[in-house]
Amino acid sequence: MSYSDTAIRVENLSKLYYIGEAEKYYALRDVFSDFFRSLFRLGGRKKKVREQIWALKDVSFEVKRGEVVGIIGRNGAGKSTLLKILSRITEPTQGYAEIHGRVGSLLEVGTGFHPELTGRENIYFSGAILGMKKKEIDKKFDEIVAFAEVEKFIDTPVKYYSSGMYVRLAFAVAAHLEPEILLVDEVLAVGDAAFQRKCLGKMGEVAKGGRTVLFVSHNMGMITSLCPRAILLENGRIVADGVASETVLTYYTRDRASPYKVDFTKMGQKVGDEFATLLEAHIEDMYGNVVSEVDMRQPFKVKMRYALHKNVPRSPYPNFHFFDSRGEYVFVSSGNSDSSKEVGIYEAECTVPGNLLNNGVYFIGLALTFTHSGIHVSFFERNALSVSVKDPIDETLDTLRSGYSGPIPGPVRPKLEWKISRIQ
Repeated sequence: MSYSDTAIRVENLSKLYYIGEAEKYYALRDVFSDFFRSLFRLGGRKKKVREQIWALKDVSFEVKRGEVVGIIGRNGAGKSTLLKILSRITEPTQGYAEIHGRVGSLLEVGTGFHPELTGRENIYFSGAILGMKKKEIDKKFDEIVAFAEVEKFIDTPVKYYSSGMYVRLAFAVAAHLEPEILLVDEVLAVGDAAFQRKCLGKMGEVAKGGRTVLFVSHNMGMITSLCPRAILLENGRIVADGVASETVLTYYTRDRASPYKVDFTKMGQKVGDEFATLLEAHIEDMYGNVVSEVDMRQPFKVKMRYALHKNVPRSPYPNFHFFDSRGEYVFVSSGNSDSSKEVGIYEAECTVPGNLLNNGVYFIGLALTFTHSGIHVSFFERNALSVSVKDPIDETLDTLRSGYSGPIPGPVRPKLEWKISRIQ
């Protein structure tokens, strides 16, 4: 990768924190006070050993100009620390980060704005920091205010803004003042759902405009719909870096050996009750191969084996619950057979048709429900299985996608029957 193609280069980046100690910025009086405290310490007193933690450790990656990259990981993984280093808010302990381009950051409520200045003054203040001239900011001013929906309060000091107003204005400034590199943390969670959708649309425009975006979020739906690439951090280290849907799948299934196949008998785990227990489940293609990913055009099967421990007057209902990468329901399907009333081991199989699910990662919950004496659920394993549905975009651009190459929203994408005829 040539220098001109690189927007961000991170090399062996590490950040050390001491537990219970905030990062401190020293004034001259702090130096003197620390000196005098040291003079009066007892000579025989044992020095307290400070516990330390590496928020980041040996992190290296590159981001090309115009790339949109998601940063994911559980709380404490190092995501926010990484963005703060890239934004020059904090310094690394080891390693370095090169930034080639003008950076706009939206990291947390309160970052970048002066509380005593009005909304109007902060817009110009932020633009000046980015190196923009007043005329450039003037052209964007009305658009920023309209997007943030703070027209009535634009001449009010931002210290009086609600958190929602603050974030709306901060995002509008960061997105509209055209930084070459945009760093966005989870702050969008503060806004309401309508504004989040608005922000996502704007970030999509920013990405298509050729600017570089690093986006930290716990919302995997946002990550997979906005970012072609994602980096997974765990305990301050990169554990996955690649196609967003595959990285999200790793995020959800890292603690499980086989996300597309699970055998509770080998795990020594009892899932169920006195009526029935779940034994095994897997995903397979139409040729009987156990698979972790499928072509969205092709059907696939979900299979589950369970043991019935008591004879019952009415057959139970095995059911599969499909969730998208955000954990939201896509659909539930259940089956029933009159032959499954007696004690024994049963296999339930459900075929998911091709051209139903959109590309992305899906999680499948396994359940068994009895109805012979009210509603009774013997087991429900919500995220027992996962499957990655792939869209072969190069091959289907003119058929499934009608020539469109961008992300298509929604968890389902059925191939419906259309009729178009000329009537005049």
